[in-house]
Amino acid sequence: MLLNLTCFLCLGGTGGCSPSPGPSSLCSLSPALGLCPVIEGGDFAPLPGTQALTSCSAEAADSPQHPLRPGDKKEHALPFRKTSPDHIPGDAEGAESRVRLQETHSSGSLNGQIFRMFVHMTRASKILLIGKLKGYSILAIAEELPDNGKIFACAEVPYLGVNSQEAFDYSSDGKKISMRVGPVADILEALHAEDEHFDIVFIDADQRNAVQYYSFVMDNHLLSMDAVICVENTLMKGQVYLENVSDENVLAVRKLNSVINSDPRVEQVILPVQSGLSLIRRSPVPPDAVIESKKEVVRDDVFWGCNRRRILERLRLDGRVAYVTGGGQGIGRAFAHALGEAGAKVAVVDLVLAKAEAVVCELSLKGIKSLALAADVSKPEDVQRMVDAIVARWGTVHIACNNAGINLNSASEETSLEEWDKTFNVNLRGLFLCCQAAGRIMLNQGYGKIINTASMASLIVPHPQKQLAYNASKAGVVKLTQTLGTEWIDRGVKVNCISPGIVDTPLIRSQELRPLVQRWLADIPAGRLAQPTDLQAAVVYLASEASDYMTGHNLVIEGGQSLW
Repeated sequence: MLLNLTCFLCLGGTGGCSPSPGPSSLCSLSPALGLCPVIEGGDFAPLPGTQALTSCSAEAADSPQHPLRPGDKKEHALPFRKTSPDHIPGDAEGAESRVRLQETHSSGSLNGQIFRMFVHMTRASKILLIGKLKGYSILAIAEELPDNGKIFACAEVPYLGVNSQEAFDYSSDGKKISMRVGPVADILEALHAEDEHFDIVFIDADQRNAVQYYSFVMDNHLLSMDAVICVENTLMKGQVYLENVSDENVLAVRKLNSVINSDPRVEQVILPVQSGLSLIRRSPVPPDAVIESKKEVVRDDVFWGCNRRRILERLRLDGRVAYVTGGGQGIGRAFAHALGEAGAKVAVVDLVLAKAEAVVCELSLKGIKSLALAADVSKPEDVQRMVDAIVARWGTVHIACNNAGINLNSASEETSLEEWDKTFNVNLRGLFLCCQAAGRIMLNQGYGKIINTASMASLIVPHPQKQLAYNASKAGVVKLTQTLGTEWIDRGVKVNCISPGIVDTPLIRSQELRPLVQRWLADIPAGRLAQPTDLQAAVVYLASEASDYMTGHNLVIEGGQSLW
């Protein structure tokens, strides 16, 4: 399948670009190299009179660049510190190296920005580049990758004879780049033997063996599940549509386009960017010809995905409305971020409104729709007001994450009735009130997910701390969860709980509890305390349709502590 967008304005790839209106995008490269992008595709090459940044000051960031004169020492050319929103002066040690493109070099900047945005949208972490090694573009991609990301850049020879590896060695993100120079077919064979898979594969169509490279990538499964192939130069500035063309490169590109367009395994769109950029993905519905050739293929939900949704799609929470009590810090804050990142709208509820508002501010920076609410979950009127506010804003509640809780320690013979009641009022009574208020809405709509926060203390007696009321209240949370889970499942509402082990939160780092940490670590097979992030996948799973057959379950995440 082919969608051709060439009717739109095509941006030229060389020479004809107008100057950018302001400072161009930054790229990881030490100014000490005396390198800057040439116009043709934004490749790094030594140029006479290269202008390099020699100051980390905010003034220098907005002033004409100063040349690195012959005889200047490299250490005098300070790297450009990447900050936001301003570039500030200071010690450059540990700073990320940066160089600013000259205003006339907007073509290379455009390529780099396109690739960076594409990597961001696809959330790629491993990338294969086949073809001409374009220094600016490669470094722009590397900047957008996570810290554990990797780029494998392979070509017959470095583009224009540039020693790109030297440039990458000076870059803060150069560690993500693996240069492989030699016969590309041999490099691809080696990557296949190493069982590498890639999220994005970039292929330069302007090379005579591009068809061979494309076929090898597809036939040998070098693509990850949702990978995309990007082929550059597929329009050759319109030359591929001209009649009576004899240029071998143009004919090679035309052949590659034909091969891709006739491949039943994929679909593509061609964007008129630079010299043409084809975006190619596996066809979401394999053609019958492909399926029929594999007699062992059974076309059922395992193959297609439940309701035609693959497993990771079934973990998405798009369109869902969730709330998290105790969401202003610690585990609750981690739950709010996790549910929001999975696509849900999130009401962050805390006893202290300022804490909830701080988390909502964090979520808003990620583009997550969120709402801050204050509530004391031990009070029925507060719980009802909380639910009413969420319904007034978003119409319903799909996911109830009842996480609010307290832990007061005392020897059992000294535990006061006040301490007992306070613990149970929040940990069990408050949780019951939230389950009941949210449950009424969910039962009425025939759908809902309730996730309660219990504790490893529901399974064992943690020691040496003495916490009778807390242990008993969390055991009650588990039994309440089991009871509601079995009572409500036939009406579409699933109720489960998560039992964390000892979680490394600011409370644990207090002077009072610090002496106990080493004692706890000795009881944990994993050898460490839990981090709030260790619990995030669990809450997303229990909130999603992927857990539709689970109810009344206590999901224990404690590093094996309850087994010793």
